[in-house]
Amino acid sequence: QVQLVESGGGSVQSGGSLRLSCIVSGLTFADYGMGWFRQAPGKEREGVSCISATGQSTVYADSVKGRFTISKDHAKMTLFLQMDSLKDEDTSMYYCAAGPRYPEYGCPRYLYGYWGQGTQVTVSS
Repeated sequence: QVQLVESGGGSVQSGGSLRLSCIVSGLTFADYGMGWFRQAPGKEREGVSCISATGQSTVYADSVKGRFTISKDHAKMTLFLQMDSLKDEDTSMYYCAAGPRYPEYGCPRYLYGYWGQGTQVTVSS
């Protein structure tokens, strides 16, 4: 049974930082590319960042480029998202997902077959 469990969300002031984690079980972590997605109320789920199976290739949404960093720890079977310089507009539910070995521009969500339950991030001024 494949499981993806996110953690690390919370409430933070604008300009602050959070580090999201996603622990994966039930699949060969090194064979899957991974992604972080977010969905705010009333909006579609959007790709934030995605990473190749090896961890060597990454894609970022323009809105987070230079502020967020995605990484994989294969020994811990964990995906991370370091979020710095957070803005109010980053407020959303964040989801991790497992998908194709190589990331594609925009991290199209239809390519990702396994999803976690999400962790809430709230940024306030």
